[in-house]
Amino acid sequence: MSSEQLWHRQVDANGRSIHVVEGGPADAPAVFFLHGWPQNWSAFETVMERLRSRLHVVAIDLPGIGESTEPPPSNDKRTLTGYVNAVIERLGLRQATLVGHDVGGQIVYAFLKAYPTVLQRAAILDVVIPGIDPWDAVLRNPYLWHFAFHAIPNLPEALVQGKQVAYFDYFYDAISASPGGVAGARRQKYAAAYRSDIALHTGFEWYRAFPQDAQENQATVGECVETPVLYLRGDHEGGKIDEYLEGLRTSGLVNVTGQVLDDCGHFSADEQPEQLAHVLTNFINVGSQ
Repeated sequence: MSSEQLWHRQVDANGRSIHVVEGGPADAPAVFFLHGWPQNWSAFETVMERLRSRLHVVAIDLPGIGESTEPPPSNDKRTLTGYVNAVIERLGLRQATLVGHDVGGQIVYAFLKAYPTVLQRAAILDVVIPGIDPWDAVLRNPYLWHFAFHAIPNLPEALVQGKQVAYFDYFYDAISASPGGVAGARRQKYAAAYRSDIALHTGFEWYRAFPQDAQENQATVGECVETPVLYLRGDHEGGKIDEYLEGLRTSGLVNVTGQVLDDCGHFSADEQPEQLAHVLTNFINVGSQ
């Protein structure tokens, strides 16, 4: 899908130059996308193309990734919410729905607790939240070995630098519903976004911040957030969605609903962009009534 109808610019956010991609009517309700690991803004490109006729779509490269070349001082998710909020303010986004996949979903959760009145809606895709059930069970899952590996200082950088394509390919094949779920051209874009030493290091730092994220999230358990939240998982992902929904509700997200995406693994925006766009459109329309 061509991005010719999307425009790119750099926006200053808390002293960092953030790469922003936008499309659609400037005065329409906004949908703001946050990518996860190992991806960049373009994970949502096809979804944005589907939505831009009626909504103002926005995506960013998170600080330190891709064309947002300046890393943050810390990669805990609460710190990263500050950059997201700064972009929302700089762009003057209206009736914003914040959508995050993987690490981006962890940032969405932290944002809801840090800025409980800013968003009109939020969606969290394909991720467990540090410190929130079923976090402990997920950490015990031997198939998620990379959580521990990425947390080791310096070693992942030394082994993966120059081999990003091969290393990332393992995950695209292993946790998609089918090995071709993430297209080859997209894989090349993602590898390019993590080519620099800074970007590769930043991605692993997201994992190293998990203990701090868990502590900060546990500290806000019980703080009520009334923003409507949609939690999505692919039907080929492990775990029961009800366990994730119960954890989010217990944490204070009192208006959370869930849905399973058909024929989908972990990379929902790549694997099922039309289905994801349809689900988000329905969620936003319902939330605006």
